[in-house]
Amino acid sequence: MESTGKYWIPVFNVLEKNNIWVTLSHPKYTKPQKGNKTDRKDAKWICDLYMCGMVKPSFIPPADIRELRELVRYRFKLTCMITGEKNRVHNCLTVSNLKLDDVFSDIFGKSSRSITEQILQHPGETFDVTPFVDSRCKTPIEQIQAAVDGAVSAQQAVKLRQYLNHIDELEMHKAEIERKIFRLSDKYEDILTLIRTVPGFNKNPMTAIQVLSEIGGDMSVFPTAKNLASWAGCCPRNDQSNQKIKSTRISRAGSYFKPVLVQIANALVKSKKHPEFTTRYRRIKARRGHKKAIIAICRMILTAIWHILTDLKPYTPEGFLEPRPVNESKTLTTSQALNMLKQRGYIIKDEAVPVA
Repeated sequence: MESTGKYWIPVFNVLEKNNIWVTLSHPKYTKPQKGNKTDRKDAKWICDLYMCGMVKPSFIPPADIRELRELVRYRFKLTCMITGEKNRVHNCLTVSNLKLDDVFSDIFGKSSRSITEQILQHPGETFDVTPFVDSRCKTPIEQIQAAVDGAVSAQQAVKLRQYLNHIDELEMHKAEIERKIFRLSDKYEDILTLIRTVPGFNKNPMTAIQVLSEIGGDMSVFPTAKNLASWAGCCPRNDQSNQKIKSTRISRAGSYFKPVLVQIANALVKSKKHPEFTTRYRRIKARRGHKKAIIAICRMILTAIWHILTDLKPYTPEGFLEPRPVNESKTLTTSQALNMLKQRGYIIKDEAVPVA
């Protein structure tokens, strides 16, 4: 069966209930030659490819993992919707000469939200902001008072009220979805505990659930860690002809999975607790740039996840910190040694000469 949008899911559900093995293939692997194309000929072409063993099956997780994935992805959509509404609130306050973002780190916090509600209840009126500012706020009252020296028009007030109400409603829906997600993931607590041993996954409990909802807990469907990295779109493309490399761009796969890995990778390369990630990041960044180095860190994370779910053992950095003995017979000049250190990401500074 060819996976086209969501149209394959109803047919797949019926076949799955009758215990029929279905091979779902991506359209890029079943494309016929251009010209003289019909749906009937496409179906015959897919059958011919399948009989020859040339159809690569896609990864279809079990039904319970698919249900968890639907909720996790819907939570991501809600987060995007909340972010969009918050950006519209920023624009509304800016055009009304209310620069709350200059005096508050979060304009949706306790103090800022209280001031916004007062402005909406009494538009066009000046008031003292002291009673609405929390005592823990470090910004001086004078700066906050100057930031609210503006006026909200009637049209902007209507929009701002709808934005805030919609944000509250979306936050309520998101909290309900998260409660349902936690209930569905309770039976996978052992797998989630192993995933949370990987650096970067122990802060937010939802992060490990996102990984579980995308790849499942059974790693037998991925023969090696390289297959998992390729499925997630975290490996370079192999496209060359006559010793000429045409492209090494990564694929668009993992549109919901890859952003989570990139966020964790960006946090890990700034941490001093995990040198196995920072060392590799600096070495690759020096010659390939930041983006390619981050994708390499994502692949390291996926490799670690594949091994801990395959061996059912917690994460250990020993596999990434293999000793590299120096060949004593190799001699380097001073310039060669300095270049090698610079390529590995080290910054060389001249020692300060002490004043006699």
